[in-house]
Amino acid sequence: MITVLAWLIYGFLLAPTLVVVIASFNAGAFLTFPPQGLSFRWYNTFFHNRVFLDAIETSLYVALIATGVSGIISTMAALYAARSTPSVSGAVRLALTLPLILPEVLSAIGLLFFFYATGLGVRYSIALVFGHVLITLPFIYINVSNALRGFDWSWEMAARSLGASPVRAFRRVTFPLILPGIMNGCLFAFIASFDSFSTSFLLKDIGTATLPIQLFDYLRLNFTPEAAAVSTVTVAVTTFLVFVMEKFILPTSLDEKEK
Repeated sequence: MITVLAWLIYGFLLAPTLVVVIASFNAGAFLTFPPQGLSFRWYNTFFHNRVFLDAIETSLYVALIATGVSGIISTMAALYAARSTPSVSGAVRLALTLPLILPEVLSAIGLLFFFYATGLGVRYSIALVFGHVLITLPFIYINVSNALRGFDWSWEMAARSLGASPVRAFRRVTFPLILPGIMNGCLFAFIASFDSFSTSFLLKDIGTATLPIQLFDYLRLNFTPEAAAVSTVTVAVTTFLVFVMEKFILPTSLDEKEK
């Protein structure tokens, strides 16, 4: 009974995505379901649409930078919190997870006021990248903190007692053991940044458009299956990243941990 209920819940959650995927193969001129025939016509249109390709490039650029920066900050914060007293650890956890508690649009508005008040404005996508770093911090911090929860610090102390420097002990002992948590957090952070709309919409500079914003602008004037094709490609890329993570990266990290 529980298994059937679980499959029903999964089906309910995946049904909208499945509808979009099927609609992307629509041979008709409008986005309808069920499709009026099957065709790759709109995928061909999408891959020759420079506007959407530029938007994807911008989203990837911002997501990669934001994930890298937040990965470094969150990992360092998690390591510091794990070595600190409970009160300090709780304060760090609250500070790093606060963007996850607040509505994204409120965080974006606050950043918008901050950048204008400080005179930095929203030029050169500085505010955009900063905003994406802020919203991705909690995902990596929570995952790294969970990885550190069962970590035995005596292993690092043993490496130090054998002559390893703090950096070498971290690189050879601590880092491989918490790598699955870091990679999981970075994957969630990348997806959250890539799909973010509110932060991108409020903090982007003139002439910059991420994929969610470009899709929003496109659907205001057009209602063709090209939008579904774009969405299907992004879902496929995300699924591929999760598959690579589960099949290749995490097993390797866990093998190193067992050694």
